[in-house]
Amino acid sequence: MTDAAVLERRRWIALALLCIAQFVVVLDASITNVALPTIGDSLSISQDNLSWVVNAYVLTFGGFLLLGGRLADLLGRRRVFMFGLVLFALASLAGGFAESEGFLIAARAVQGLGAAILSPAALSIITTTFRDGSERNKALGVWGAVAGSGGAAGVLLGGILTEYAGWEWVLWVNVPIGIAAAVLAPYLVRESRSESETRAFDVAGAISVTAGLSALVYALVEAPDAGWGSTQTIGLLAAAVALMGAFVAVELRSASPLVPFSIFRIRTLTGANVVGILTGASLFSMFFFISLYMQNVLGYSAIKAGLSYLPLAGSIVIAAGVASALVTKVGYKPILATGMALIAAGLVWFSQISPDGSFLGDILGPSLLAAVGLGFAFVPQTIAAVSGVKERLAGLASGLINTSQQVGGAIGLAVLSTVAFPQIDDGIAASGGNPAALPQILTDGYADAFLVGAGIALLGVVATLTLIRGRDSKAHTELAAEGAGQQAGEPAPEAA
Repeated sequence: MTDAAVLERRRWIALALLCIAQFVVVLDASITNVALPTIGDSLSISQDNLSWVVNAYVLTFGGFLLLGGRLADLLGRRRVFMFGLVLFALASLAGGFAESEGFLIAARAVQGLGAAILSPAALSIITTTFRDGSERNKALGVWGAVAGSGGAAGVLLGGILTEYAGWEWVLWVNVPIGIAAAVLAPYLVRESRSESETRAFDVAGAISVTAGLSALVYALVEAPDAGWGSTQTIGLLAAAVALMGAFVAVELRSASPLVPFSIFRIRTLTGANVVGILTGASLFSMFFFISLYMQNVLGYSAIKAGLSYLPLAGSIVIAAGVASALVTKVGYKPILATGMALIAAGLVWFSQISPDGSFLGDILGPSLLAAVGLGFAFVPQTIAAVSGVKERLAGLASGLINTSQQVGGAIGLAVLSTVAFPQIDDGIAASGGNPAALPQILTDGYADAFLVGAGIALLGVVATLTLIRGRDSKAHTELAAEGAGQQAGEPAPEAA
């Protein structure tokens, strides 16, 4: 085998490694959901505090993504990726040994920090390893399939591990994967960093943006319980606005800003991030309410609910592969618009659920439609978010799209929970607590949440058509055609 062939093979093996790491990151956002009742009983965690086993992870993950992406650019993408993997694995190990509520929640927070460090580093490694065009589209198609199916797989794997191995294993499963990936990374992934920039680090910018994003995510995940008009929610949102305002002021004056605002002059990148927010808002909450419907209305066990996600997960994998090929041929704009429209249609279909429904009648069809939409949306928006970005800003662009999707997920869950749960509470009160009325009350609340989610997805269609430049999308197809005959294995060139 020639040296060129060896390098080519190593790049695609490296892609598999990066995707496995991302799969575990996405998996961990949902794998503990099924185990929560068992964890609560084992560690005597109150119902009110149990949600923090999930929220602690989401909070640090969403809050530190932007910082993680920029660290990858400045300190070395492979180095930061490996550090994030090791931190993630050690936090997972510690969490499994937790004997108290506080220790477990702290371990989950550190897990989220590790995930926020490794995830944008991994995506930026892909963008700097594979040439912009058809080659990178294939790589991001695989990335999108893995990331999109991770949430569904987490529900299934969480149920199986909790049932047959113990709740600790929903955390310990990360340890061998994380350590093995960190050991293999030096042999498969080349180091890269932003050599053209100074090593100065914008500490004030890093602190303000991380604190601002964390305050925003915290406010959103707590708003359904605390109330949108509560002192806590208003205070946190005001703090988030103030901190983000301070961040903008710091960046405008900094000689070496954490986020060079010139990156937002790339209109398609900005548009892709707006669509990323709307995708997260519509889809992350979809998984949440489907799970509630299956378990609270249809009476599914945790494992049965997890198995019911298999068609959805498989369809995402297939759709992501098809989407990457279509983007190469027709550009990312039409595929992204189609994907968001399919998501909206799937959510409208989900809004037709009934209290005496079934898997075949109420779940399978809309799951498959939404899954195709997710594959068609996730892949092109990721491609659009990193296309035309200079290599020295690859980590920042990767951190931005990850942050947009995560913050969007927090916004969507907060908004849709506010739509569904007060209505459910009012219905229960009006029925006098009649158990026979509960399935219909729950179904009505979940159905309204799905309809609002569909509206958010339709906003994603509008944002795609208005914010993403058609000529950029067309230029991408021309670049893919030109790059098809170029030598493989060369680093992705910087855009002008």
